[in-house]
Amino acid sequence: MPYLEETYDMIVVGAGHAGCEAALAGARLGLETIMFTVSVDSIALMPCNPNVGGSSKGHLVRELDALGGEMGKNIDKTFIQSKMLNESKGPAVHSLRAQADKQDYSRQMRRTLENTDHLTIRQAEVSELVVQEGEIRGVKTFSGAVYRGKCVILCTGTYLKARCIYGDVSNPTGPNGLQAANHLTDSLKANGIEMFRFKTGTPARVDKRSIDFTKMEEQLGDEHVVPFSFSTDPESVQKDQVSCWLTYTNEGTHDIIRRNLDRSPLFSGAIEGTGPRYCPSIEDKVVKFPDKERHQVFVEPEGLYTNEMYLGGMSSSLPEDVQYAMYRTVPGLEKVKIVRNAYAIEYDCINSLQLKPTLEFKKISGLFAGGQFNGSSGYEEAAVQGFMAGVNAAMKIMGRDQVVLDRSQAYIGVLIDDLVTKENHEPYRMMTSRAEYRLLLRQDNADIRLRKIGHEIGLVSDGEYEKLLIKMDEIEHEIKRLQGTVIGVNSMAQEFLEKYGSTPLKSGVTLAELVKRPELDYEKLWELDERRPELSPEVREQVNIEIKYEGYIKRQYQQVEQYKKLEGKLLPEDFDYTQVKSLRREAVQKLNKVQPATIGQASRISGVSPADISVLLVHFARKQQ
Repeated sequence: MPYLEETYDMIVVGAGHAGCEAALAGARLGLETIMFTVSVDSIALMPCNPNVGGSSKGHLVRELDALGGEMGKNIDKTFIQSKMLNESKGPAVHSLRAQADKQDYSRQMRRTLENTDHLTIRQAEVSELVVQEGEIRGVKTFSGAVYRGKCVILCTGTYLKARCIYGDVSNPTGPNGLQAANHLTDSLKANGIEMFRFKTGTPARVDKRSIDFTKMEEQLGDEHVVPFSFSTDPESVQKDQVSCWLTYTNEGTHDIIRRNLDRSPLFSGAIEGTGPRYCPSIEDKVVKFPDKERHQVFVEPEGLYTNEMYLGGMSSSLPEDVQYAMYRTVPGLEKVKIVRNAYAIEYDCINSLQLKPTLEFKKISGLFAGGQFNGSSGYEEAAVQGFMAGVNAAMKIMGRDQVVLDRSQAYIGVLIDDLVTKENHEPYRMMTSRAEYRLLLRQDNADIRLRKIGHEIGLVSDGEYEKLLIKMDEIEHEIKRLQGTVIGVNSMAQEFLEKYGSTPLKSGVTLAELVKRPELDYEKLWELDERRPELSPEVREQVNIEIKYEGYIKRQYQQVEQYKKLEGKLLPEDFDYTQVKSLRREAVQKLNKVQPATIGQASRISGVSPADISVLLVHFARKQQ
């Protein structure tokens, strides 16, 4: 009896945040796309905290939206609380974060997918890659069905040979008790793909009715909500928001944890995978920071139509009796009832050094990868990788130039460059400190940086792009007006400056010069500025930042010029670096393993020194001559 066989342009394996963005990118570009999931109910699932954004992650979501992705639009439809983080600091680290209604987020994303032309959703477990002569030809499912495709994108998340663990309990399931994908790893290894075993975790979900909120600090959303998507009408997101809450662990909590470490699979050796350094379990925190008297616990709702609350900051793999004991030492949780136990989850992922900057495998043409499968952590990191893998697979199929964002263009560029250049032996998490040009890569100007690229790809409409051009024109004209408008020495100006504790004028100054004063800004100057035009808050924000930080921004652009020079020096593909005399042995090993595309990428490889880079520059300069 013959097996089912179908043909598509693009095949996406996985329907989490990476898979959704990959599939939507391909289908919206007109390619016949099929997306596989072990369960249709797990589409865009949020198995950990149901929030989008946060420090540096908010940058990723806004960049994704500027390029034509879906995550920003979806969270704008489904958030229940929104907050701009780090507002007391400079604009480079301002980051939007929104708490989602977990079920609604998944439901709305599924609705978008199901109503996208050229996109087919299929519930089935992909168990095998079909590879011939170093090129992907399609996939096979566990049932034996064959799906032919020109490109395949692997976005398996935390499902690959997944195991959920707490105490002595070990369940071979994916997150939330959903079916794991147990068969694809063998096929990946058979095709020469190097695999890692990573771990992440999640805290307990508890019953809202068993919490005493009077012992906690209420955390309110912003009075004026800023949408994630540049396409969202700002008025549509001004709505009633729910509260989140803050409480703390204490020495009693820590004592219970210390006394039960021998029962933790994390410390007994039962967990083999490497966990995330920057999102540790509560056991890890207590062991690694013994002098810290307390740790924050964020109590956050899972949605509007459930009493489940998420205990952020207290992920654990301790046995359930210990979980009850430690949670009940926390103020407000003395009588708490657990709905779902905390657990750790182990899963298979790849060594991402096997990928090109396009997220295509170096050794298998047409096979791409995105998300936690690449050794990263987080919904946002997953979504942007899925999108870029989907775009580049589509470009390959369509015979167009592939899209690689560099470190000076986007946080997305930093994330992918780190993954494909640096050895990551633990789940990679995006942070603002990883971006060396972060004053240029602000979340507020993501559309200015990337909308044009999204339009050229074909995922940003002419109308949306036209809106950006008008916005940029307004910013430019207003900056020029401020630079050309002089305020004379008069009583009105002196009174204004005295009001804000600013130095009085001795001669005329431009409005732009006043904006640069630390105690003043563009918004305050409306009292002096009689000819100020009506502009949107987004335009006013850009005008203020561009003038106030002009010197720092110019300096960063100069740094970028130096960076671009090294990025412009291309290196040959599949080059044997043993041919380069005077290179240290470690550098040869690392260069042969990573196969960097440029001198710039080579300079960022751990174990390759500035002296090695000088040797490479001399060697290839001689070859060119």
